[in-house]
Order: sequence, then C-alpha cells, then structure tokens
Amino acid sequence: QVQLVESGGGLVQAGDSLRLSCEISGRTASNYVMGWFRQAPGKEREAVAATSGTGVVNYYSDSVKGRFTISRDNALNTVYLQMNTLKPEDTAVYYCTGKAGRFATGLRPGSEYDYWGQGTQVTVSS
Repeated sequence: QVQLVESGGGLVQAGDSLRLSCEISGRTASNYVMGWFRQAPGKEREAVAATSGTGVVNYYSDSVKGRFTISRDNALNTVYLQMNTLKPEDTAVYYCTGKAGRFATGLRPGSEYDYWGQGTQVTVSS
C-alpha cells in the first residue's frame, strides 16, 4: 500500500514562491507516475502537473506552465512542486497523487490515480 503525505502549504502573497513536498512510502517510488492536483472552493478538481517514474518527462496545465515545476528525488521517495510567481487564483487545496507505472502520458484525470495524499492548503493573498 502506497501512502502519500504532503507538506509545504501556507499563506503567501501574490508573487511569492512555495515548494510543496510529497513523501511516498510503502513502495519503490520510481515505479509510480506521480501528479499534483488542486481544488479550489466551488470548483472542480484540476490536474496541475504530472511526472514520469524517472522524472524526465513532465506535464503541466496551461494555467501553471512556466511558473510551476514538478520534480522528484526517488532516492528520497519524494516528489516536489515548486510554485513561483503565485497568483490569488492558485489558492486551493493541493493533492499529491500516484499511480502504478513509469510512463506519464500527459495530464490524466484523477480517476486514473490510485493513491492520494490528504492535501495541503495553499492560500495566495493579493
């Protein structure tokens, strides 16, 4: 059983940066495609980024491309989401997700992911 634990959320001002971390336990991290989703109040869950098992292939939503970077350190069993130039519209609960497999094929819907973290709140004030 894979367990995912996010950390790093908080309250920041527009233009600031945050780095979210997701610790993976229970299995070999490189065997899982990992992703980040977010959900703002009253809005649907949105796929933000995804990364292949090696971290070489990454995908981003148009809303975060150029500002967010997903990365992973499989030796530390950790996936990161570096968020720069944050905007108020980035305010949401951010979830780390994982699914078995090494090859990422774009931003896939949440229904395709097997494992979810508890979420971490990111709030960006204007």
